[in-house]
Amino acid sequence: MSMSLLLLIVLILLLVGALPTWPHSRGWGYAPSGGLGLVLLIVLILMLMGRL
Repeated sequence: MSMSLLLLIVLILLLVGALPTWPHSRGWGYAPSGGLGLVLLIVLILMLMGRL
């Protein structure tokens, strides 16, 4: 398993965990999942370009 695939899996899990569906995180809005989504998008672009 390559390091970039492992990083991608961890980022996807963090993105799902940051969704504001839990009672303690409903007041956060979509900021945490939006930020992690942006990081995930950057990592995906870097993987497709072969720089990661």
